[in-house]
Parts: sequence; structure tokens; C-alpha cells
Amino acid sequence: MNSTQRFTDRVEDYVRYRPNYPSKEIITHLQEKFGFNESFVIADIGSGTGISTEMFLRNGNKVYGVEPNDAMRHKAEQLLKNYPGFTSVNGTAEHTQLPDKSVDMIVAGQAFHWFNPLLAKAEFERIATGYIVLIWNIREVNTPFEKDYEVLLQDFGTDYQEVGHRDIASDGTLPVFFAPAAMEKAEFENNQLLDYEGVQGRLLSSSYIPKPGAANYEPMLERLRTIFDKHAENGHINFGYITKVYMGKVSG
Repeated sequence: MNSTQRFTDRVEDYVRYRPNYPSKEIITHLQEKFGFNESFVIADIGSGTGISTEMFLRNGNKVYGVEPNDAMRHKAEQLLKNYPGFTSVNGTAEHTQLPDKSVDMIVAGQAFHWFNPLLAKAEFERIATGYIVLIWNIREVNTPFEKDYEVLLQDFGTDYQEVGHRDIASDGTLPVFFAPAAMEKAEFENNQLLDYEGVQGRLLSSSYIPKPGAANYEPMLERLRTIFDKHAENGHINFGYITKVYMGKVSG
């Protein structure tokens, strides 16, 4: 499947059940490290439905949301229409459609692992004058529920081993963007407290999960219900994440 189309039929679950980022902590960290402020113009590459875009729009920044998937881009346009600083762009990491040196900071979230590293780096150097900030929620596998959920993904995910990346730092891509001495890293705790509907929606928002009608779809949901009932407290499950932020100067 073309990676830009993987989430087309999962948009509503993605909007409702994907975790946000710890925005206050991230904004404060960027302020302290780079003198970040509301005057920075940002390109959010692979912006999807606007989870990371909105974090910067709330801060008062002008943000270009660059997203190739029509369904996700249109959803972001709907959700973010009241922010005057938002501009929606039909583009990719390798061809953003933005002018030369038009942004101060490039932001990329969960979409980063779909980018072509060498082509994206060249494009980022063309359009940006300042910094690259990569933000990544890594689902933890510590609690009994989280361990059972991980086994479910391994058992039922259609291509989970190929695309369910745990951490962008583990696949050799980051050195393409940052020299070792030029990259900074920060980590923040993050979590979601979800009832069963939320846990199911979180599962179904993943692109590697079987779709309704697949032979293993109902057995997968039966397994999910079993592990939820086994581990839920007061009708809820806590999903733990570590939000990792990788930062550095654009080298071009």
C-alpha cells in the first residue's frame, strides 16, 4: 500500500483516539533551547489531522500543515479552520510545495518514519532557515495490560513488524538529519486514560490492524475485550507513552 494512503479509512478513529503530545512541556523546552516564540513560521510535515499543528497554532504561530492524504488533510482543514495562522498544503516531505527559505522551523510527528530520508532532508534544507524538531510518542510496554496489548498487535497486525516502529532513533535514520553533536533530545511522560470504546478506537486507528470483514477482525476484538476486562480499573485502562523530541539545526 502507498504509505500516503494507509490512514484514509481510519481518519475518525485517528482524530478521536490517537494521543496528543504534552504541548506545554514541548513548547517550554523549545523556548529554553532555541528562543522559540510565536513569531516562528512552522512547516508541519505529514501533519495528518493536525495533532501537532494545533499545538503550535495555539501558541500563536503561523503553521503550514503539509499532508498528502486527502482524507486526513480535509479533516485537519475542518478541525483547524478557526485558526487564522493555519495554511493547509497538499504536499509530501520530499515535495512540500513551499517556497525556498519560507519557514523557521520544521516539525514532523509520527509520519516521520514514512519519509524518504535523503530526499526529505534535501527538501527541508531548501525550505527552512532554522530548526528541525521531530516529535514521537512511543507506546510503553511495561504494565500487564500494555504487554498483553503488544502481544495482540504481534498476533493480529497485518504488517506490524514492518511498520510498527518503536522509536525513530533505532532505525538509523536520525544521523541522516543530524550530526551526533548537533542533535538534542528530550523526553516527556505522556498518557491516555481510556474506556473500552477508547481502547478499541485506539487499536483501530493503527494502519496495520485488520479491517472490518477480515477473517481475523472479530477474533481480534474478542481478544481485546478479554484483556481489557482482565486489566481495567474502574472501567478504564491507562496507556503510557514516552514522548521523545529530537531537535537540531537545519544544515543547509
